[in-house]
Amino acid sequence: MNFLRGVMGGQAAGPQPTGAETIQKLCDRVASSTLLEDRRDAVRALKSLSKKYRMEVGTQAMDHLVTILQTDRSDSEILGYSLDTLYNIICNDEEEEQDESEDENTQKQTDDLCALFTEKFLQDPERITLLLTLLEEFDFHVRWPAVKLLTALLKSQGVQVQGIILVSPMGVSRLMDLLADSREVIRNDGLLLLQQLTRGNAAIQKIVAFENAFERLLDIITEEGSSDGGIVVEDCLLLLLNLLKNNSSNQNFFKEGSYIQRMKPWFEVGDDNSGWSAQKVTNLHLMLQLVRVMVSPVNSPGATASCQKCMFQCGLLQQLCTILMATGVPADILTETINTVSEVIRGSQINQDYFASVNAPSSPPRPAIVVLLMSMVNERQPFVLRCAVLYCFQCFLYKNQKGQGEIVATLLPSTIDANSISAGQLLCGGLFSADSLSNWCAAVALAHALQDNLTQKEQLLRVQLATSLGKPPVSLLQQCTNILSQGDKIVRRGSKVQTRVGLLMLLCTWISNCPIAVTHFLHNQDNVPFLTAQISENLGEDERLVQGLCALLLGICIYHNDNSLENYTKEKLKQLIEKRIGKENFVEKLGFITKHELYSRAALKPQPVFPSPEQMLFDHEFTKLVKDLEGVITKAVHKSSEEDKKEEEVKKTLEQHDNIVTRYKELIREQDAQIQELKEQVAALSSQNEQMQATVAQQLSQIQQHKDQYNILKLKLGKESPSQGDGSQQNGLQTEELSQLREELDELRKQHAVLQTQLAERDALITTLQSSSQTTESPAGGSDNTELLQELEALRSQVQSQSSEISHLKTERQELLTRAEAEPSDTAPPSASAELESRLAAQTSETEKMKRSVAELEQQLAAATSTAAILQTEKEKLQSEVQESKKEQDDLLMLLADQDQKIHSLKKRLKDLGETVEDEDDLDTKDQTSDDDDEEEDEDD
Repeated sequence: MNFLRGVMGGQAAGPQPTGAETIQKLCDRVASSTLLEDRRDAVRALKSLSKKYRMEVGTQAMDHLVTILQTDRSDSEILGYSLDTLYNIICNDEEEEQDESEDENTQKQTDDLCALFTEKFLQDPERITLLLTLLEEFDFHVRWPAVKLLTALLKSQGVQVQGIILVSPMGVSRLMDLLADSREVIRNDGLLLLQQLTRGNAAIQKIVAFENAFERLLDIITEEGSSDGGIVVEDCLLLLLNLLKNNSSNQNFFKEGSYIQRMKPWFEVGDDNSGWSAQKVTNLHLMLQLVRVMVSPVNSPGATASCQKCMFQCGLLQQLCTILMATGVPADILTETINTVSEVIRGSQINQDYFASVNAPSSPPRPAIVVLLMSMVNERQPFVLRCAVLYCFQCFLYKNQKGQGEIVATLLPSTIDANSISAGQLLCGGLFSADSLSNWCAAVALAHALQDNLTQKEQLLRVQLATSLGKPPVSLLQQCTNILSQGDKIVRRGSKVQTRVGLLMLLCTWISNCPIAVTHFLHNQDNVPFLTAQISENLGEDERLVQGLCALLLGICIYHNDNSLENYTKEKLKQLIEKRIGKENFVEKLGFITKHELYSRAALKPQPVFPSPEQMLFDHEFTKLVKDLEGVITKAVHKSSEEDKKEEEVKKTLEQHDNIVTRYKELIREQDAQIQELKEQVAALSSQNEQMQATVAQQLSQIQQHKDQYNILKLKLGKESPSQGDGSQQNGLQTEELSQLREELDELRKQHAVLQTQLAERDALITTLQSSSQTTESPAGGSDNTELLQELEALRSQVQSQSSEISHLKTERQELLTRAEAEPSDTAPPSASAELESRLAAQTSETEKMKRSVAELEQQLAAATSTAAILQTEKEKLQSEVQESKKEQDDLLMLLADQDQKIHSLKKRLKDLGETVEDEDDLDTKDQTSDDDDEEEDEDD
């Protein structure tokens, strides 16, 4: 203990030991002491010396410290000292004021020592597993140093440590538990640890994301105050960026988990945006980057489109546009917001339409696009802001033919409003201003309004510009070529490489794939000589790019030439190139474009990012155009006239085939539409049929209910009618009853007439049936008809008896009526009326029976008629079959006669030749004799 006391600060007599000797003794004490207190004091001493004697402690004590971590797990204090000592060895946090040269040397030595001790520590991968186990200790003095040590190891040897943690069971889960620690120091250092762990490792990023990292991080951001929070919010955002950037799986998980909707409150800003703290600017900048990661153009188109749709639906795009149009927003936040809005609307028609409707809060209100373009063509605005506005305009027009048409329409004479500033006017103003950067930006922006849109290329040819008073207006195409070719002040302004490159890119985009624009360009007699002169000259390095673009423009005039101008047909332009420039020289100058150092940089990504305005020469979409045209232009220049003709014939044939295919496609579409319409009609009729069936069923049930009610009422009336009849007949037959009897008598007469008519019809039908039965040979049919005739005769006798009864009834009723009218009403016998009523009822029932008999007879007659018809058909069929059999028999007899004649002739020839031929009669006799002999033998047996 005296030794330790001397090391820790007490004065000792005699010569003082060196630092290396002291550290060696302490290491021996750690390794050999049996008392925990001695080991703890020795480790504490090593910790105090580890910063000053980093090399000595690292080389001598590292293994002993790791052993302490393995053996003394029960004492948290010694574990904490050991972890702190290892951290001091691997990572030196001392910050001392030194000269620049000393600082560089010290930093280099520190990095070398860090790498050296990290490699030594990682020689045994189980040490990382040991640290992960120590993270389960809740004691602050153990858990916090373990987190810092793991973070230092990841900073130094990230890939190796990531691999060990990835294969360690529950390794990532233990690290994720740090975010739930209630002690903010451990939680915040856990965020730094996870930042290092997830850097550049997609597998670990996925595991962390599926350990509910998004939910925890967003909760921490909300608890810390979102954009107004401190450094913890920044750390959470950096970790989110690590998890989402270039990781499609995590991006999809973030979107599907509805976490995009939770980002909207981050961008809520007030009216007063002055005095933003540096931390808030940093936080908001990272939040905007997080939005951009989800809709980056490098992501898959489907994932980007779904995120863009989600951002519009949840109101995030609207919130970003609010920041865009707000006042007092810092310049770097405004620039990043413009870039973010650009990628949120890029290629999304719904988002682009919404952005077109956004107005700036000015008086009068102006569209946001106009306000942004005003900043782009203003040379006093920051360069990065102008680049962001150009990118926003490009994204607004990307795959947006509707937006392209609206921009070009602001340049047409019929839509120009003199009282307001339009996007087209701003672009034209920037195109011909004195600022070369404004020239380039306006030219590129106008080229994007024409990208892949033949209609707008043709519409832009109508644009007329007023150059000066007293001179006629010139077309926009003519003015662009004038700036390139004429020798006045405009040329001196446009002689800058940036301006000329911008105009040449605009012209190449304009006339590409547009033969009408090519014709307009070639119609100016000065354009082709200017291009050939530029290409043929030997200019400096700065002008090489202009030469390449001139060669590209002339090549487009050849490739998309429809030969409508006699002086500038394809063949004549190729001859001109061969005479003035040379084909090989032309192709070499054309290759200057792709060989330029800035070309490959612009081709990497759509966003125009340039370190300085002078390097702003190429546009991303233009690099695609060059890539598509360079090869075909080279082939077109080297082709002969015969090959051109063959190619034109092939093109015509292909066009014809395309037209045929288009027609068939249209026909198929029409048929599909008709089929769809018929399906809809069938579905409508089916539903209507179901409704009608339901209605019919309902009506049938209602009818049945009415019938039941009617029967009930009829029964009730039948029970009540005798009592009412007795009361009414007390004073004789009333006048109402007489009128009722008369009506019933008339009805009986009508029924009698109907029966007579039906009887006559039945007589005619019987006569017809008798005539048909005579022609039918079937006995069954004859018996049925006889029975029907008998039934009809019986029915006729019944009808005659019924007629006699009716006539007798008439007589009695007439007498009764006469007597009723002659006698007083009080003397009429009531029994006569009752008797008459009963007889009438009986007569009515007999009539009903007659009707039913007639109906049954009709059915039987119909059945007999059908049976007779069937029998007649079968008879005719049999007769036809007999006739066919007779014909076949006659044919066979004819064939047999022919065969006999041939056999007879052959036998005659054989006899003439001297052969013995037996006749058929002899053969028959022999056969008969042999048969008789056989029979006799059988009888003997």
